[in-house]
Amino acid sequence: MATTVLRVRLISGDRMDITYDSPDVSDPAELVEHVISTLAQESGVLRARHGDRLVVLYGRGIAAIEVAPRGAVL
Repeated sequence: MATTVLRVRLISGDRMDITYDSPDVSDPAELVEHVISTLAQESGVLRARHGDRLVVLYGRGIAAIEVAPRGAVL
């Protein structure tokens, strides 16, 4: 199971860090591609976690997604 942390910027300008995982995917890079392709669809919906809460993201409300850095950022 792959897990990744995404920083989502909403159309309103608010930002939120969420955790997304999928038991069907083992590669983190493939998981990110899955997230992007899901949210790019007209009816794209993604279930994720923000702390202990379940969050449902709709592609039409998202302005940008950043993937958590892996290692030091210089």
